[in-house]
Amino acid sequence: MKLQGHAVKYGDNISTDLIIAGKHTKTLNVRDLADHAMEDLDPAFGRRISGGGILAAGSYFGCGSSREQAPVALKEAGVLFIAAKTFSRIFYRNAVNIGLPVVECDTDAISDDDILEYDVGAEVLRNITQKKELAVTPLPEIMVEILKEGGVVPYIRKYGGF
Repeated sequence: MKLQGHAVKYGDNISTDLIIAGKHTKTLNVRDLADHAMEDLDPAFGRRISGGGILAAGSYFGCGSSREQAPVALKEAGVLFIAAKTFSRIFYRNAVNIGLPVVECDTDAISDDDILEYDVGAEVLRNITQKKELAVTPLPEIMVEILKEGGVVPYIRKYGGF
């Protein structure tokens, strides 16, 4: 599953509250979540990520609460995958569970608008713009399979459990 798009880059410690403010989480309409994704950090995020983009960040992306709406909002907004130096473990697992790929790598070599390519499960992330390959922390095979199925629910529907 090869994913490619332009990078939208942010810094360290992007919390789930910055990803989607708590006041916007009282809905079952995921489009409403997407419309408010990252708005307190970057009001232009929706426009910048439209058409499918890659969110690149520094360390400890998704820190804060365990709200599953954060990765859902990003996925629905058009984020193809997230590359960060490190993730909050709860955010990381929530993202995989809903089928949003997460890639741990050194994001210092990524700039805004770079074209990035990642084949889910691969051990490198390609920065096509800068002609660099970035080593990524390998995903466990079960997580690769869950991501390829679109999340844990489709995976369980197909395979009947773990």
